[in-house]
This record gives sequence, structure tokens and C-alpha cells, in this order.
Amino acid sequence: MGIIVGSIIALGAMGLTLIFGVLGIGDFAHGDKMGWGMFLAFFVVSSEGANLGFAGGRFGSLSFGWGLVVGLLVAMVGVAALSVIMERLVYRRLRAAGGGFFIFAIASLGMSIMLRAAIQLIWGPSNFRYTPGIHPAVEILGGIRVKPDQFFIVGVTVLAAILLYWLLYRTRFGKAMRATSDNPALAEASGIDTDRIRTGTWIVGGILAALAGVMLGLQAEVRFDAGFRLLLPLFAAMILGGIGNPWGALIGGLTVGIAQEVSTQWISTGLKPGIPFVIVIAVLLLRPRGMFGQSR
Repeated sequence: MGIIVGSIIALGAMGLTLIFGVLGIGDFAHGDKMGWGMFLAFFVVSSEGANLGFAGGRFGSLSFGWGLVVGLLVAMVGVAALSVIMERLVYRRLRAAGGGFFIFAIASLGMSIMLRAAIQLIWGPSNFRYTPGIHPAVEILGGIRVKPDQFFIVGVTVLAAILLYWLLYRTRFGKAMRATSDNPALAEASGIDTDRIRTGTWIVGGILAALAGVMLGLQAEVRFDAGFRLLLPLFAAMILGGIGNPWGALIGGLTVGIAQEVSTQWISTGLKPGIPFVIVIAVLLLRPRGMFGQSR
């Protein structure tokens, strides 16, 4: 279970640390973007989506079919567009006004509250599921029982990490992103369109947030504050892996997820959400740059 939860945290943390590394913004709205991705996919697989002809069928032993695939695509496009709108209407104006790190942090916190309230206004406070009913698990080595959907979640995380590596290290756009992250002024003087890079970064971060949100809804319940509840583990994974390092965020996310689940052997389940606090404090005290962070 820790690997499954860690995979979801890793997906969200990779997008969060990418935004921080390239743009220098601690995006407190990232969790609620995950929530929007979750509910956009739910719209497609729910009765509203069924009326549009999206729902139906299953893929083998998985609990979903083409409806959730279409929902996942809609979620990625929708959250990416939402991120770009926020950049154009809020963050770009703050940047032009000379806003610093804390101004952006407060602004993103306000956007987080607004996004979460909008979800609750549209879909209400009730909990939902993509596919109702009981979904049987299969037994693997050591008697561990895993649902087919959980294999899918891990596979999506691995594929996303591979594609992100390809984007950053095998494309011109990725090289421009890394140059902008290292030195924005020098990158702009070298002919790189940094505004385009910023927009692209928000798009990639939004896609990863949407992926994480849909995977979270597939693993647990679709609820309006689910993404917000995962915000602290996301930041813990980002700090643990090294701020600005997507691969560190991947390892950090898996570490945080496993630590949360293993901790229930010794502490009450209700205390499990406090584990990311402990991890963040320990990392800041022992290795402030994280496991894979580099000094500048």
C-alpha cells in the first residue's frame, strides 16, 4: 500500500518541484489542482459523461474502461488550461509588479481556497467513486494482495517519470527549461523566450497534477478536499528529494508514502498524517538541500 500511496504522492510532487525549480514558486494550489483533475475525470465517468457517450466497458480485470481514459485526457487538458489561466491572470501580473516569493506563496494559497470552494460549489461535499462496487485483489509474492487498478497507478507513475526525463533531457524545450531554472536572466539574454518556458512549465505541472488527482480518485474516494489533504506529503516529498529535482521528488514521494503506511505498525492510524511533518523537520535539520539537492 505504501508504494501505491507513494506513487500518487510522487506524481504530484514531480509537478510541484518542477514549478518551484523553474519558476521559483511554492504552488500551494497544486493539491487543489489535483482535486480539479479528479473531478473533471469524475464528470466524464459519471451520469453526465454517460449521457455524452463516454462511459462504458472495462479493460480486463481493471475497474474502468474507456470512460476513465477519456476522463484522464479531459482532466489533463482542463488542469493545464486552468494553470495557464492562473499564470496569465495572477502570477504574471504579480511578477510584473515585482512580487517576491512570499507574495506568490500567499497568492497561490488564495487560489487554493478558491479552487476548493469552486469544487464544493459545483459537486457538493459528498464523496464519490469512479466505479462503485467491490473490486477483487490478486495475490502476489508473500501473500500480498494487490488490486489491478493499483498496478495501473504504479505503471502511470513510472511512465510519467520516463516521459518527464525525455522532455527535460532529450528535447530543446526541456533544455530551455533547465537553462531558465539555472539563470533566467542569462537564458533570456541567450534568446530563450522565458515567457513561453514559464507557460510550458505550468502546462507540464498541471498535467502531472491532473494525473496525480485521477490516480488518487482511483485509489481512494473522489472528494472535494482530497488534493488539499495531500498537500503536506507533496511538499515533504519535494523537500526530501531536493527542491527542484523531479527524480528526487519521485524517490521522496515513494519514501513518504511507504513511511506513512509502515508507521501504522507502531502508531495510531489517526497519527499517520503527522509523519510528513516529522520527515520535513528531520530533513531540514540533517540535510536542508534534501537527498539529491545541490547547492547553488
